[in-house]
Amino acid sequence: MKLFTRLGKLAAVAAAGSLVLSGCTGGGADTGTSGPIDTSGELSGTIKFQTWSLQNETFTPYFEGLIADFEAEHPDVTVEWIDQPGEGYQDKILSQASSGTLPDVLNLPPDIAFPLVQAGQLLNLAEADPELEAKYNAGGWQAYSEFTGVEGTYGLPWYLGSDVSWWDLAKLEPYGVTQENLPATVDEWLALGERVAAESDGDVMLISSMPTVDVFIANGIELMDEDGTFIFNTPEAAALVQGYADAYAAGAMPPEALTGSYAGNAEMFLQGKVAFTTGGPGFAGDLETKAPSLLESTVATPRQGIPPLYVQGINVASTSENPATALAFAEYVTNQQNQVEFTTLAAGFAPGTAEGAEEVAATVTQDMTPAQADALNVMFTALEGGRAMPFQWTGSMTDYATQQLALAVRGDTTAQEALDAIVAYANENRIDQ
Repeated sequence: MKLFTRLGKLAAVAAAGSLVLSGCTGGGADTGTSGPIDTSGELSGTIKFQTWSLQNETFTPYFEGLIADFEAEHPDVTVEWIDQPGEGYQDKILSQASSGTLPDVLNLPPDIAFPLVQAGQLLNLAEADPELEAKYNAGGWQAYSEFTGVEGTYGLPWYLGSDVSWWDLAKLEPYGVTQENLPATVDEWLALGERVAAESDGDVMLISSMPTVDVFIANGIELMDEDGTFIFNTPEAAALVQGYADAYAAGAMPPEALTGSYAGNAEMFLQGKVAFTTGGPGFAGDLETKAPSLLESTVATPRQGIPPLYVQGINVASTSENPATALAFAEYVTNQQNQVEFTTLAAGFAPGTAEGAEEVAATVTQDMTPAQADALNVMFTALEGGRAMPFQWTGSMTDYATQQLALAVRGDTTAQEALDAIVAYANENRIDQ
């Protein structure tokens, strides 16, 4: 499975899966080890380490070397590496947890980790080692610390992704827009879209997608309260949605944008239909192959507001028979040196540690085109303040929100009515209850 696909399009955990696992384990019961775990002594025993579709010519030598080095440091330890296929990973995890065969150390994004946290099958890492938090990216750490009704942190940020803003300056410069004065907020971007559409008689459109939950996050709008109830049907959110509706009415957004399709967002830019899109650093490669004429005039800047954060992590089973060894290995996999080496191989991703991104960027950008290198540096800089999508937000919620927001942007309903309907639907379909 491609890493960007995994991070950008992770399906949320199904409620049924969570209920099945809870039923098999007693649901939320404390199991296994709790409290601080001392990893400073002699480590021993056999542990199993499970990754997600990373056994290939790029990463297999890395993991074999990683394990060999750890075992050399701890001669009485054996690490057995298991790699699961990309498809059906969530089902496999639930099956392992239900049958009591969960590996000691494993790779889970926050959404797939949730039912295991709820069932008490993952180790609270903040409790196991209180000094860990300062070593990791703040947004990545937070992504594993916000499980409804459960205190603690249940994953170590491993590798991170995000996306950036892409602008076609050739289309924008006739209207006084340069790289130096590009909008830094969503409101400024919407206002610029309306102005450029009016001054170009509709020839240049800047708004290439509908408002989405990540746009609310970018604007600092809280999605949920402390109990996990969705609460983003606020006047601030309604004003933001109305801004999109105004831009659409002013001709600043093509009708295709109302589908809410991420692929459509990028494809419209490549086809020259819009002068703005969002995408990861790899979008520079799409420009090279699909629209080389746009490459010279396209620049990448940070996303407006709080950037999105896509997180993968390393987790420890609370049921491990060798908790000290398992925790030590999880920390070893995710320490700065090993994360830098891993993300150097996984070009386009940043380490989940608090530092190390600059070292990765300096290494990998040497073999990139200038456009790719610029985009990667922009993304790496933005990751420090990034925020992950809450695990509670599911694919079905996205689909429903897309339908309702399209109605609001077209003017078929009000922004407030659309948000009220979305929040009601989300709360009725919460996976954490």
